Amino acid sequence: MPADIAQLIRDIDAIPGHSRFGRVTAVSGLMVEVGGIEKELSVGGRCLVETRDGRHIPCEVVGFRQGRALLMPFGALDGVGLGCRALVAGDQPSIFPTDAWLGRVVNALGEPVDGKGPLPKGPRATPIRNNPPNAHARARVGEKLDLGIRAINAFLTCCLGQRMGIFAGSGVGKSSVMSMLARFSGAEIAVIGLIGERGRELQEFITEDLGEEGLARSIVVCATSDEAPLMRRQAAYMTLAVAEHFRDEGRNVLCMMDSVTRFAMAQREIGLSAGEPPTTKGYPPTVFAELPRLLERAGPGLVGSGSITGLFTVLVEGDDHNEPIADAVRGILDGHIVLERQIGERGRYPAINILRSVSRTMPGCNSRNENELVGHARRLLSSYDNMAEMIRLGAYRKGSDPQVDEAIHYQPALEAFLKQGKRESTDLATSYALLAEIFGVQWPQ
Repeated sequence: MPADIAQLIRDIDAIPGHSRFGRVTAVSGLMVEVGGIEKELSVGGRCLVETRDGRHIPCEVVGFRQGRALLMPFGALDGVGLGCRALVAGDQPSIFPTDAWLGRVVNALGEPVDGKGPLPKGPRATPIRNNPPNAHARARVGEKLDLGIRAINAFLTCCLGQRMGIFAGSGVGKSSVMSMLARFSGAEIAVIGLIGERGRELQEFITEDLGEEGLARSIVVCATSDEAPLMRRQAAYMTLAVAEHFRDEGRNVLCMMDSVTRFAMAQREIGLSAGEPPTTKGYPPTVFAELPRLLERAGPGLVGSGSITGLFTVLVEGDDHNEPIADAVRGILDGHIVLERQIGERGRYPAINILRSVSRTMPGCNSRNENELVGHARRLLSSYDNMAEMIRLGAYRKGSDPQVDEAIHYQPALEAFLKQGKRESTDLATSYALLAEIFGVQWPQ
């Protein structure tokens, strides 16, 4: 039997023989209360709320209160009133990705939004909300992954299946770093989740930052800032679901999400609307429960499958790197890359603060010579940073400290090494060779 006929039969079998519906009993803010079908629903289930003018608004069950189901809509509630029908639409949906999705842009529901026609369906279903792989059955992180940015390749080496956070304030260059990673990384497939993105910047990122080269091997999942909080949260789950599909096929996937902070903000809106008590900075407890469930879905797969290398941006509010979301995410991930506004203000991009950034797979993934080279460069950067104020004021006298003298000598070359254009790529081997060349070391060793 042809595959398309078999898929059609499965779709027909999935159509329910009858429909069940309840009635809207209350609407409060973002929340819709429905009665009459509470025993047919469970948390995470779906309903379609019928408006006065005949439209259907998809909703998700987020809780129950006083014998009523609490629904959160995926869109605006215009036209919904008391007595409107709410039809049971089944449990959490699945998606059917395939290689034909590469180069496409989809929304949080897996629907195409790029005007290139419908998305083909693959043969295997992948649930949008999934549990992380069993920790005892997961493989270990793999070999080093070339990310194309020499500051990261040399100082913050990332391995296949590692999860890194990119921490930065607004306007410090997170999107530019993401576009460079999508274009230049050695991963087979890139899945990019744009969560709560500005509508104006979405097309700019796809056409200018990502470009045809980056988009050709990427799948972009987007939910703009004006969409409902449930759509923004769902976009994060959709991003991981697409990545999991290709991981289970044995592929090495680079999953990037911008940003985890906006996912947390969407979950905060949902939690507060459902009546959860606010805790730290107004975030309800479910935010800190959902973060590890989301982020742990990235990483190595089961032994014999592929991997998801996760790079998640964190928008630190007020450049405070110890705010609750940044602090929680830093404790979950396997390293963090800190972008600093002061470095960007002096014209060095990407504005990575090497001394405040760390990769937890280093130095284990490096050779002894690579560790010695990187360690020497870090010590010089640290020595210069400690004395930077005195050097700028002219208060440091040459000869007072030999290590500081050496740091001053090599500082211009190290700054040039860390600076890289958006269209410039440097692979792993070249990154180490360029760093060794600064110190006059013969490489490779």
